[in-house]
Amino acid sequence: MRIVLGLFLLAHGLIHLSYLAPAPSPGAGGPEWPFDMAKSWLVTNLGLSADLVRPLGTLLVVVVAFAFGVAGLATLGLPVPQEWWRAFVIAGAVGSLITLAVVFHPWIVLGLVIDAVLLYFVAVQGWQPFGAGGAGGG
Repeated sequence: MRIVLGLFLLAHGLIHLSYLAPAPSPGAGGPEWPFDMAKSWLVTNLGLSADLVRPLGTLLVVVVAFAFGVAGLATLGLPVPQEWWRAFVIAGAVGSLITLAVVFHPWIVLGLVIDAVLLYFVAVQGWQPFGAGGAGGG
């Protein structure tokens, strides 16, 4: 179960890097790209410049990918102190919630749910995948 959780945390962090990738060309016939910072409600509804939103979004994406990456590696037992696990999951989830709220698209509601569930179990319930002494499941 720890392997699944570790890979899930890594994947959840990495999917945020999609905000840094260029959107596919509109002529490709695919659906609308949900990871477009220029279509943030801050840009479209409040009239802020995409040049202002993009650096904020990029910083948030990097923090989220790093935090979930470290948490995922710790979960997998790689050389990351397990004591850091909870702090990195919380930082990743909060950063992700802010990112997804700033550049909201209806398709990313699942990401908001994932972050809320992680925050509930880790911050509120105090759950972690390590038993006493850092070994075992939780």
